[in-house]
Amino acid sequence: MKDLSGTTWEIGRGAAQRGARATPASFTSGPARQRGACCSWRGDGTHVEPASQHEQQAAAANGGRPPRVSFRQPKAKPSSWAAKEAGGGRHADADYLFELGASQQYNINVSHGQTAGMIDSLFVGDRLGHSADIADGSLRTYEFRTFNNIQGDYYIAPRFLEKVAMHIAKNFLMDSGSFDPSTKVPLILGIWGGKGQGKTFQTELCFKKLGVEPVIMSAGELEHEWAGTPGKMIRERYRRAAEVSKVHGKLSCLMINDLDAGIGHFENTQITVNNQMVVGTLMNICDNPKQVSVGQGWAETDIIKRIPIIVTGNDFSTVFAPLVRDGRMDKYYWHPTEEDLVAILHQMYRDDGLSEGDMATLLRTFPNQTLDFFGALRASTYDQQIRDWIKKDVVHGEIAEENENMRELGRRLLAQEGLPQFEPVDLTLAMLLEEGRRLVQEQEMVNSMRLSDEYLKKQRKMGRSMIGLSG
Repeated sequence: MKDLSGTTWEIGRGAAQRGARATPASFTSGPARQRGACCSWRGDGTHVEPASQHEQQAAAANGGRPPRVSFRQPKAKPSSWAAKEAGGGRHADADYLFELGASQQYNINVSHGQTAGMIDSLFVGDRLGHSADIADGSLRTYEFRTFNNIQGDYYIAPRFLEKVAMHIAKNFLMDSGSFDPSTKVPLILGIWGGKGQGKTFQTELCFKKLGVEPVIMSAGELEHEWAGTPGKMIRERYRRAAEVSKVHGKLSCLMINDLDAGIGHFENTQITVNNQMVVGTLMNICDNPKQVSVGQGWAETDIIKRIPIIVTGNDFSTVFAPLVRDGRMDKYYWHPTEEDLVAILHQMYRDDGLSEGDMATLLRTFPNQTLDFFGALRASTYDQQIRDWIKKDVVHGEIAEENENMRELGRRLLAQEGLPQFEPVDLTLAMLLEEGRRLVQEQEMVNSMRLSDEYLKKQRKMGRSMIGLSG
């Protein structure tokens, strides 16, 4: 039909019957007009595009009838957050976020993005295993001591090295099945002896010589404000040493320095819950070193490597007796002989041109002194050089309260500005003897003055206890 302007309008087959608007004939092509697939307008005024070539072919295959146009929204794809929790979860139809908030054993950290038991089922693969090490790098970075900071050639007592090497070898051989399973190899090596005899340093030298990368703990970590934390820390570090030893192929062990200072029973000291937990943890690890739980669900298949434990202390008689018994702890009393002391001191002062005879004279002059005493002699030889540097280059005068340049020393030390490089002092036996006598005099002053007797007078009997006074 035509309108007043002369434009010819056509209505497709069936369109007039459905109430569709007419469209100009120029908007349609010849073949489309013949098949009735011209453009049309919906009742709301929206335009309907003509059928594509693919749709036209489909219509021809369907007997000439064009496919019906669907105006429904496409079906939304399921969200990954709505996926079922791997393993079924604790609640029916619970998704990942619900389980994450409802379970008290979850921690909000990166481990949830890499463990099959904590990530939703859409993201769990089968190529990297259940623990894929995606984010936290637990199998790559580790907090172990390599002792690269120990520079120089130090003397290692042969008896000491043999004891440490034997203990490490026996435990790793036990783990590999070289012994009969009924054989009881002690897991702990307890190295004890007098103060300042070099127990810790000799052990570190042995580790460096043997290529051992240990986990180091101190007595200060055996107490915590929350009960049970030190015991859990020991189990975690033991498992850490076992895991990284297996992954990196390095000899490893757990070393605890000054064990008796942390869990020893002394007069007038309080025994805490953590003391008992640490002792119980160590005893449990000794009895079953290949199954150590850190709070997760117990699994029979959770088997770790057997890792030796080495502890140091001064007096193990203060430690709970069942822990130090034979079968759990192999005890080694370290008391260096005069031959060991001469060899250690000669290695310390060898570059200064001092002979072993000089070291023997030094030892006989100061008997009953520890190795720390002779190490302090070495450090005190720089005192005069430091004193001269402060007077000449820093404060330009005497070290006295009246000197207005004393603040310059603190500024330089903090800014690390203009600091010198001191040259080693040309030591002689006479210099060491003189400095040794000064240190002995300071020791005697501490022992003889005993100012604590003046400041802390023993409390006299006052008729009643001063504890629990009521207001």
